Order: sequence, then C-alpha cells, then structure tokens
Amino acid sequence: MNQQQIGKYRWTVCAMLFFATTVNYLDRQVLSLLAPDLSRQFGWTNSDYANITAVFQFVYAISMLFAGRIVDRLGTKHAFILAITVWSIGAIVHACAIPMGAGLNAVLGAVGIAAVPVSVAGFMIARAILAIGEAGNFPAAIKATAEYFPKRERSFATGIFNSGANIGAVLAPISVPWIAAQWGWQMAFIAIGGIGFLWMGMWQFLYEKPEQQKRLSSAELAYINSDVVVAPATEQVAAPSARRLSWVELLAYRQTWAFAFGKFMTDGVWWFFLFWLPKYLHAQYGMEKTAIMVPLAVLYSMTMVGSIGGGWLPTWFINKGASPYDGRMKAMLLIAVFPLVVLLAQPLGYISVWVPVVLIGIGASAHQAWSCNLFTTVSDMFPKNSVASVVGIGGMAGGLGGVLISKTGGWVFDYYGALGQIQTGYTIMFAGCAVAYLLAWCVMKALVPTHSEIEAPGPDFTVPATAR
Repeated sequence: MNQQQIGKYRWTVCAMLFFATTVNYLDRQVLSLLAPDLSRQFGWTNSDYANITAVFQFVYAISMLFAGRIVDRLGTKHAFILAITVWSIGAIVHACAIPMGAGLNAVLGAVGIAAVPVSVAGFMIARAILAIGEAGNFPAAIKATAEYFPKRERSFATGIFNSGANIGAVLAPISVPWIAAQWGWQMAFIAIGGIGFLWMGMWQFLYEKPEQQKRLSSAELAYINSDVVVAPATEQVAAPSARRLSWVELLAYRQTWAFAFGKFMTDGVWWFFLFWLPKYLHAQYGMEKTAIMVPLAVLYSMTMVGSIGGGWLPTWFINKGASPYDGRMKAMLLIAVFPLVVLLAQPLGYISVWVPVVLIGIGASAHQAWSCNLFTTVSDMFPKNSVASVVGIGGMAGGLGGVLISKTGGWVFDYYGALGQIQTGYTIMFAGCAVAYLLAWCVMKALVPTHSEIEAPGPDFTVPATAR
C-alpha cells in the first residue's frame, strides 16, 4: 500500500508540533536579543545576565521532570494546552519586570533577605514563569510523535517539528529588534508572547488520540501501529493492566541514564548559543539591535538543514539493515564530529564576522541533528505511556547542564573581560561546546551498547536485575 492510500493526517499533527516549537523558541529568545540594550539600560554585568538565564534553565530543569509526568497523566492534548497557556503568559509578563522586581524586593526586605537589583529580580520572575510552561513542549511533542508515527518515521517527524526551534530562532532576530525599535522593549515581549494563544484554538480543534481521531483513516491508523508487536494469545496481558513506570523504576534502567547524560552534556550547548550569541556579536564585533538580524538569521537558517537532515540520516542506516536504535547511534556518532569545527571560530574570527557565524552555524546545525535522534531513542526503548516521563527526566538533566554552562559563561566572561581578554573567555566556552557531543556519545554507548526495548509493566512487574 502506497503513502497516498495510507493517508497523511499524521503529518498535520507534525505541522502543529512544528508550529508550537516555533512559538516556544520565539518566546524564549526575545530576552537574549534585547540583552545588549537591556544590559546597558539597567547596568547588568555578565554575571547578572547569567543569573537571569540560569533561573530559566534551573526552573525549566525541575519543571521538565514534572512536565513529563503531567503529560503522561493528562494526555497530550490537554497537557499541551496547559503548557502553552502558562508559557505565553510568562512571555508577556516580561513587560512588567520592573514592578514585579520591586514587589519581590519588598517581600525579601520584609523577611530580612538582601534584595537584588530590581530589574534582575523582575526578569527572574518572568523567566521562571516562562520556564514552567515551556517545559511541557518537548515531552508533549515527543509523546504525540510516538502516538502518531511508527518507529521508522519518528526520527524524521521529530526532525521536522524540532526544526521549529530553528524557525523560531530565525524569526526572532528578524522581528524582535524591529518591534523593540518601533514600540519599545516591553511591546516586543507582549507581541511575541501573544502568538501562543492563536495556536491553542487550532490544537483544540485538530488533535485527538489516533484511536479517537475521526480524520484518521483506518489504513493510516493500521500503518501507525504497524510495528506494534502483538504477543501470542496465551501470553497477552489485558490492556488495562499496563501502567506507567514510576520515576524510581525508570531510574533503574541504563536507558534512562543514557538519555539523561546525553541531554546533560549537550542541551547547555544549544542554550549557550541561543542566549549568548547576541552578546558575543556585541562583545566581539560591536553589533547589536537590528545589526545582528542578518547574521543570526543566517546562522539559525543553517540549523534547519541539521534538524531535518539529522532526522533522515538514521533511515539510511536502517534501510541497510540496522535496527532503529543502532541506526540512530551510528548517525549520532557521525553527527558528533561536526561540532568540532567550533574550535576554529575564535582563531579565525579575525577574518570576518561571517567566519564564526558559519562555523557556529555548523555546530548548532549538528546539535539539532543530534537532538532529534536523541529524543527518538526514548520512543524506541520505552513504552508509549512512559515516554513523556523519560523525556522529562532527561529534560531536567539538560536544564541542569544549561545552568552549569550559563553560570560558567557569566563568570568566565566577567573574569576575562576585566582583564581585557574577552576573546579568551569565548575560546574556552566554544572549546567545551565543541567536544561535548563525542563525550556524550561515548558514555551513552557504554551504558546501552545494543538496543533493548522495555515492555509496558503489568500489575506484578518488577524491574529486571539486568536493567540496574
């Protein structure tokens, strides 16, 4: 049966996930694009800015752990609506950062805690609200992909919706500086934050579980479930007895730790590029506001190639006989080599601003290729009703890695900036970003050398000793 006969509604779902991820990254990038101007206006040091971004990453990390559980409990449809409502509100309230900061300092003063600068306090509150909501995007999107796509298509579908991050990163430098220049920085947060509410109506109308989706043909539903292994009648367990694995049970599996370590080592690299590149262009080349629009748009346009191409790459190995997991791991090893070009960004940066833009663009593109495959390993190895929980655990690890790299960056840039050697600071940070993927792959391969799928547990299930 060809694809025309099967149907294509699953790709409509993929398009909605792509739109949501685009909005997700638009909202989180507004601050970084306005950072040079806001830093000057409010007198922020690099450490102040690092603290603001670290709050987002820390709250995101903790929220990811619970977001995955909430998505598995509420279901994809309702959990996504809740997530985008919270993060859209969080994006908009950045415009009220100053009064919120004053209110927080008043409360801290009343209980005898030393106040922080009003602007820093206010943006910390806003970033925390944004992080709580945004934590729901990827657990819900990965779960929706597991529900709507057979394993052979999941990495490609993940690559497509994950490229929404790149589109958001491209649209943000084109739109945010212009909005801020026309109507002020507050309106940039309000206008971009409001887009999420448009998405909610479409999602409410178009999304249901595949088994309940009236727009889905029986042929397409059968195709989606084509790689579900059905046990012999004598060995089948009634569907109602299957339950979600608990956090404790999930943490007993090496597969969970492999995914979490991969996220811890590499998520912070992407966030470093996302949050610090505007400040890098300002520190290194004196560029800010509308001047950074074209370089950042070009850089993030490059990442779309990595996201979609990286999603396709394991299919090449799978078609040659590799299992889905082995195909993804081979693809990820190849992908992990490309970020090494970031090592040349500083030594060759004297030639032109476009040299580091292109080299960092290659590294960021490789990250997106890596990310869509890393996410898909979860749906390869875990039952669908626990996928979002595992993604949440890994997301928490990735967020903590992001906190570490952001705080380290703030300290390094202030230290070397005071010595008049800010270039050395970026050389150090770029070097760490370049080697992170190869290290992550080696540890992941050591933890899970071959594919091992975890079955949905029945009522009398205990974690096998071999998983520990």
